Amino acid sequence: MKKGIAASKGYAIGKVFLKEDKEIKITDKKVENVQEEQARFKKALDASESQLKKIKEKAQREVGADKAAVFDSHIMLLGDPEFAGTVENEIENNSINAEKALSDVVKTYAATFAAMEDEYLRERGADIKDVGHRILANLTGNISSLDDVDKDTVIVANDLTPSDTAQLDKNKVIAFLTNIGGRTSHSAIMSRTLEIPAVVGMKDITSCVKNGDTIIVDGIEGTAIVNPDESTIVEYEKKKEKYEEEKEQLKKLINVETVTKDGKRVLVAGNIGKPQDVDQVVANGGDAIGLFRTEFLYMDRDDMPSEEEQFESYKTVLQKMEGKPVVIRTLDIGGDKKLSYLPLPEEMNPFLGYRAIRLCLDRPDIFKVQLRALLRASIYGNLKIMFPMISSLEEFLQAKDVINECKTELKKEGKEYSDDIETGIMVEIPAAAVNSEELAKHVDFFSIGTNDLIQYTLAADRMNEKVSYLYNPLHPAVLGLIKLTIASAHKAGKWCGMCGEMAGDEKAIPILVEYGLDEFSMSASSMLKAKQLIMQK
Repeated sequence: MKKGIAASKGYAIGKVFLKEDKEIKITDKKVENVQEEQARFKKALDASESQLKKIKEKAQREVGADKAAVFDSHIMLLGDPEFAGTVENEIENNSINAEKALSDVVKTYAATFAAMEDEYLRERGADIKDVGHRILANLTGNISSLDDVDKDTVIVANDLTPSDTAQLDKNKVIAFLTNIGGRTSHSAIMSRTLEIPAVVGMKDITSCVKNGDTIIVDGIEGTAIVNPDESTIVEYEKKKEKYEEEKEQLKKLINVETVTKDGKRVLVAGNIGKPQDVDQVVANGGDAIGLFRTEFLYMDRDDMPSEEEQFESYKTVLQKMEGKPVVIRTLDIGGDKKLSYLPLPEEMNPFLGYRAIRLCLDRPDIFKVQLRALLRASIYGNLKIMFPMISSLEEFLQAKDVINECKTELKKEGKEYSDDIETGIMVEIPAAAVNSEELAKHVDFFSIGTNDLIQYTLAADRMNEKVSYLYNPLHPAVLGLIKLTIASAHKAGKWCGMCGEMAGDEKAIPILVEYGLDEFSMSASSMLKAKQLIMQK
């Protein structure tokens, strides 16, 4: 038995297809004809773009437009004059071959993402590598494919790129296992959308199997069993059957109101990063959007999104939710989330530094563009504005003042906005939780951001393997702050939600119901199970 990270739930029993990546050796070869080398690079770029457009079309058919949108950023990178120009400059300035120039540029880009603390953003480095590897494969003629696999195949690989995963034939591929990766890697996200069981981060699974081995994948426990005996196969066939029955039962909850056993109505909401993500929340019967991470509108581009662009994005989300609550978090940039076009000072402790609301209050030129767009979009639905990284009442009141300034400007311009917009804060700094009774008198709601609250409370970086054992959502100190925050909100007659990973944690849900949490916000794929657990409590 091999252990890893459960990335996508379910059970599978099949035959191993070992995806062995051909190693492309890159030599630092000097070239005499620079223009010819640049033309080779351009030809590989064009071939890569053509391939990715076909892959995107297939992904749209198989997993939907929202998940296929990952390839927009891949295609955009191929057409980015800065990316192509940097590679061409490397070829020209150093008289090196296209392979070496491309490899150097991709490493620089990928390293920027790899250094980020946010797990989701760190995994985006895989996108850069994926695109780079495709161009490199086209330069060297080493394009590989997963097309020739048999029925009931379990793909075993060092890693699967987003384009690999999008090409998987669900009629043949029933699961996959990888040496590396995390729950927020695109391959993991795609596997959950395809509802293919997956276990990632298994370290050395590729060296423990060979083609044709029988293998059991347990996407619940995050394990794989190589060449199991007959009794183990029978045991897992029963587990698989039971799991499929339970999944069908959960679908019956899609349009059912979530009410606890003592009669309390609870909202089960979805976290999104892009307007397209709303579709899956709606498909799973989401009561609300509990967190729209707006920073993703600012990323993968060369300049700030305009007021009009932002307005259209917020309007789309509000309209799709048809009057249900939509909590939109204002720009949470800084720390690990940096923008190429917004230089920030180097800091000893960027996670405790110039970021999120601190940056926005210091840069009203950026903040007001977003707030104006939000206010204008508010007439299209039930908007709630949330400020991140609030540590004091003064910060919240300053942010409210900026909203009022924007309202005054819009009124003068004759532009409409709703007068019924709740404003709240993300409780992710222990100081905000400790001072929640005072804050609750002024805010309209709290949403607890447990990812940061836990690591700030326990002084344990959840991305640092040496101390990750200390990162414990059920630590008494963490639970105490959560309980206090919920109680403070209720004492002031306000509602309290949670938008961190803990909201979808099956062990934590019964405790949070007991504490009286009003809204649980999580990834769309976790919502129905959460509903079931809440209704049982």
